[in-house]
Amino acid sequence: MRPDSASTHQAPATSALDVAVVQFAPAKDPSANLTTLREHVRVAAQRGAKVVVAPEYSMFAVSRLDERVVAVAEPLTGPFVAGLGAIAREFGVYLIAGIVERVAPEAHRIRNTLVALDPGGALITRYRKVHLYDAFGHLESDVVEAGEIETPATFTIDSVSFGMQTCFDLRFPEGFRRLAAAGAQVLVLPAQWIPGPAKVDQWTTLLRARAIENTVYVAAADQCAPRGAGASMIIDPAGGVLAELGDEPGVLTAGIDLEYLAAVRTTNPSLALRRFAISERVAE
Repeated sequence: MRPDSASTHQAPATSALDVAVVQFAPAKDPSANLTTLREHVRVAAQRGAKVVVAPEYSMFAVSRLDERVVAVAEPLTGPFVAGLGAIAREFGVYLIAGIVERVAPEAHRIRNTLVALDPGGALITRYRKVHLYDAFGHLESDVVEAGEIETPATFTIDSVSFGMQTCFDLRFPEGFRRLAAAGAQVLVLPAQWIPGPAKVDQWTTLLRARAIENTVYVAAADQCAPRGAGASMIIDPAGGVLAELGDEPGVLTAGIDLEYLAAVRTTNPSLALRRFAISERVAE
C-alpha cells in the first residue's frame, strides 16, 4: 500500500502493476474537467500507476440529468475522448473514464459510456451502462439510452485482465459475475454515487461484496462532493480495503498482485464452485 491513501491497511507485498483511482468533482465544462483530470493523472503517474480510473460522467456532471447533457454529448471520436487520449499518451498510462456519448446527431438521448484508452492514446474498448439509475427519485432513463447486452467489456494489461461496470450496475451482481466468469481479475467501477441517507454505507458494502463473491480486485472511482458521495476505494479479492478516500478530491494507488489473487482463489474457489449461469433477462 502506498502512503498517499487516506487510510492504511495491510496489502500484499508484491504487485504485477499499480492501479490508481481518481476522485474529483466534474462540472459543466468538459475542457475544465480535462484540465482537472490531467493533474490527477499526473500525480497518479508520478506514484507509479500504470492504470488510472476516473469517475462516471467525468466529461460533464450535473445533479439532475436534462437537456443540458444531451446538448454536450459527443461521439467516441469527439474532442473529449481525444483529450483523454492525449492525457494517457502524455503520462504513458491506461486511462478509464466516463463520458457523455452522442447516440445520433439529432437524438434526444445520450449513452452513459466508459472508455478505456491505452498509453498511445488509442481507444481500446468501451462499455455503455446497462442498468440506468431509475431509483431514489432519479430517472436516468429520461435522457439516457441503456447499453445493449454485449460481450463483456474486458482488456488485458501485463497479463492482468480488467472488466468495466459503472455506478448503479453495482447493485446488480450478475454483471460483475459475468465479467469474472469471462476472466476479469480486476473490476473497475467509475461512479457518480449520489449522496443520501445510508448511501455511503451501501456503496462500501456492495463494493466489498462484489470483490469477495467474485474473488477479484475492485477499483472504484466516485465523484466527490457536491454531486458524488466520495468514498472511492481499492479492494483486494478477500474484501480487504487497500486504499480509500472521504468526500474530498484525491488519488489512491494500490498494487494488483496475481499471486495473492491465486492464493485467495485456492482458499475460496467460489468461481469454480458456482452452479448457476448468467443469462439475459427478456424484457416484458
